[in-house]
Amino acid sequence: MSNRRKPANEPSQLSLETAAGKRGRSLAALGYTKPQTYEELRAVLSSGTVHFPKRLRQVAIFLWQHPSDVALGTIAQVADQAGVQPSTLVRFAQIFGYAGFSDFQGLFKDHMKGSWPERVDAERPAGPNADLHFLNGMIGASQASLGRIGSGFDIDSFEKMADLLAGAELIYVIGSKRAFPVTTYLSLTLSQQGVRNMLVDNVGSTALDQVGCTGPRDAVLAVSFSPYNSITPDLVAVAHERKARIVTITDSTFSPLVKLSDTWLEVVEQDFAGFRSLAATLAVGMALVHGVVTRRTG
Repeated sequence: MSNRRKPANEPSQLSLETAAGKRGRSLAALGYTKPQTYEELRAVLSSGTVHFPKRLRQVAIFLWQHPSDVALGTIAQVADQAGVQPSTLVRFAQIFGYAGFSDFQGLFKDHMKGSWPERVDAERPAGPNADLHFLNGMIGASQASLGRIGSGFDIDSFEKMADLLAGAELIYVIGSKRAFPVTTYLSLTLSQQGVRNMLVDNVGSTALDQVGCTGPRDAVLAVSFSPYNSITPDLVAVAHERKARIVTITDSTFSPLVKLSDTWLEVVEQDFAGFRSLAATLAVGMALVHGVVTRRTG
């Protein structure tokens, strides 16, 4: 949660909505149906028919990944967490035919009613030991991430991923920056189970050369998280051009890997005080390794 205080001269939400209304162009006016539920909104966002400029895309990714924060926060808090101005949130809402952010926020509030809370409050009283408070916060974030997996796991995509990887002659494992610890462990575990694979680690700037050896009988297991500013999409694009099968673990439909993948699985990690968990991604990755091994030995 943001500690940001509202400056004395900060415009009200009403004035922000009025100003943004002069700039925004409603999707409803372009023939789109105004989404009435969170699920309908996700369907529109994942359809690939709406193309946002940079800031609105940033909002869309945040809304996709953090519905509970959107439901529970003020417009200033949500804007601060998404890294945009409040007026950008208003503009986003008005594009979908809503008068302003507060009306649009109702989709998220209705969605969260009765659901297990995802939010981990960094401002909750910490007690005498700040280190223990942080540890408990990270545990809570990990539990929230794992809870998301348990409540909405796409088993069909998972099984297709395991089938493609199990049938590959060689599996290339690709991930960089925050995803690199995950792919390193997945590569190690595959090797320990006797599954031939190559970790594309970019040592000596050789990553492009490594994936340049992929072919139709190979598969790529890629892991990538927003803001998608790593080398991973470029590497996966090379493997895609060489007809390798591509399976991806990523955190939203806006990932550039989605359009390159034969199938993909959404895993969204919760953060605490600016630090993000990897618990759910590792759990899914280990299950995927188990699925590959079972298919090859069963």
